[in-house]
Amino acid sequence: MIKITKLLLQKALIAGFFSTITIGVLTVLTYKSTLGYFIAASFGSSMVLLFGFPESPFAQPKNVFFGHLLTALVGVLFVNFIPLPIYMSIAFAVGIGVFLMILLNVVHPPAGGNPIIVIIGSASYDYLINPIIFGCIIILLLAIIINKYLLQKNYPFK
Repeated sequence: MIKITKLLLQKALIAGFFSTITIGVLTVLTYKSTLGYFIAASFGSSMVLLFGFPESPFAQPKNVFFGHLLTALVGVLFVNFIPLPIYMSIAFAVGIGVFLMILLNVVHPPAGGNPIIVIIGSASYDYLINPIIFGCIIILLLAIIINKYLLQKNYPFK
């Protein structure tokens, strides 16, 4: 049985609210402007870390930005240069993405899904700019403003 304390409820409400705001900004930019795509499916799970567990090493800006960029790049490289059946491409790309995130100390678990998204969608190099780079910049700016200044948390964690 889950014991829902006042503190747990407050944490969940805050994380849910600010996740809604952040993803809302990305979706408005994506669907109500002509600026391009700013949202990636993996950003939804990034919200769990950025607003639910901002003290986690996996939620720090370096990990969020480079984790997403690195794994999306792996997916794009597989789409463009590695002619394997999709079931093999996805498996190898995810494995290589995880390997590289750990090796380069930029682990962000939600980014592990990027190669799947990229390969299934046959995304081009443009995907690295929009939504990955610009989307990450926006979610990180909002995470810093919200966590550090509104919620008075030690974010980014130093």
